Amino acid sequence: MKIAFVGLGKLGQPCAEATAERGFDVTGYDTNKAKVSGRIQIKFSLAEAVKDRDIVFVAVPTPHSEGYDGGTPSSDLPPRDFDYSYVTDCLRECNEHMAESQLLVLISTVLPGTIRRELAPLVSRTNLIYNPYLIAMGTVKQDYLDPEMIMIGTRHGGGDSGIERLRLFYRELMGFNARTETGTWEEVEAMKIFYNTFISTKLTLVNMIQDVARKLGHINTDVVTRALAHSTKRITSPRYMKAGMGDGGACHPRDNIALRWLSKELGLGYDLFGAIMSAREQQAENMAREILRHGQVIYFTSNAYKPGTDLVDGSYSLLVQHYIQKHQGLIASQLDDSVQVIVRVHESDVFVDDGRCKVFDTWRTYPPAANVIYYGK
Repeated sequence: MKIAFVGLGKLGQPCAEATAERGFDVTGYDTNKAKVSGRIQIKFSLAEAVKDRDIVFVAVPTPHSEGYDGGTPSSDLPPRDFDYSYVTDCLRECNEHMAESQLLVLISTVLPGTIRRELAPLVSRTNLIYNPYLIAMGTVKQDYLDPEMIMIGTRHGGGDSGIERLRLFYRELMGFNARTETGTWEEVEAMKIFYNTFISTKLTLVNMIQDVARKLGHINTDVVTRALAHSTKRITSPRYMKAGMGDGGACHPRDNIALRWLSKELGLGYDLFGAIMSAREQQAENMAREILRHGQVIYFTSNAYKPGTDLVDGSYSLLVQHYIQKHQGLIASQLDDSVQVIVRVHESDVFVDDGRCKVFDTWRTYPPAANVIYYGK
C-alpha cells in the first residue's frame, strides 16, 4: 500500500516516519521542509507527493490567533474558531491532483460541522474521510501505533468503501485490530474535540480539590484524588487524576477555546468551556499567589508544558508565571543567588537543591526536606 503525508510538522512527520519504518512506501511533502531524515521519500511539490498513492493523509495545522493557546489568560477574549486556511488550501490542491480511486484522509483538528460546511465542497474528485488522532506530544509514534481508538468519519457514517480500506491499512500498520469507531463527519469531529475537552474538565476539577484542601485544611489532596482515581465504575480512569500543574499543550486548551465559539454560534445558551478556561486561569492565579508567599524572585524548572520536550504551546508553567508577574513577582531566567523560590514544574524535574532557597513542589512528590513547600498539603 502506497501512502503520502502532506504536512510534516509535529504530528505528520512522526506518523510518516513510523509508517515508513513499518515497511510502507511513504512519500511526504511540506511547504516548510526540504528534507526529513528516515525512509520518507520527500517530494518538492504536492502533485509529486500524492501521485499514485493509495491513501493521502493531510496533517496541516489549524491554528488559533495569537493569545489563544492557553499560555496566557484567554477567557476574556472573544470566542473564535480555528483558522482553516491551511487546510482549505491543501484540500483544494489535493483535489486537483488526485483521482477517484485514491483516498484523501484529513487528520487535522476541526470543530463539529466544519467538514460538511467548509471542506467537503472543496473535494469533488476523490473520497474525503475524517480520521483524527488522539496523540500527545513526545509520544506521537507510540500513540499512533497503539491508539486508544481509531476514529473514521464519512459523509453518511457508513457504507463507505474507504472505511474498510483504512481499517486494512491500520491492521497492517499496527499488527492488530484496534478498536475502531465510525460515524458521520460531525460525529467523529465531536469524538475528537470532546475527548480533549474531557481531559481539560477532569484536570480542572482535580485542581479544584487542591484549592479546597489549601483553603479548608485537614485535607491531603492525594488521599482524595487516589480514592477517586480508583473509582472506575463511574469515573473513567486514573489518568489525569493527580492535582498539580493544569492542562497544557497544543490541543486541549485551544480546543476548549474553540468550543466556546461553537457554543455561541449554535446558541446553546451556556458556555461550559468558557467556565473551564476561567477556572483553569483562576487556579493558576491561586498557585501564583501561594508561591509569592514564600519569595518574590522565582525560578521555574521548566517553561515546557510537558516533561522531556521544549514545547511551550499552552504551557501552564507560563500561565502561572504570567500571574506571578501580574502580582509584582520576578521570574529568574537562571538559578543563581537572587532566587528565593524554585518551582518544580514537572514531577520528573531534577535539579540540585543546596538549601539556600525554598522549593515549591506542585506535585507533592519531592524527597522530604525542611525547605520544601508541598502545594496542597
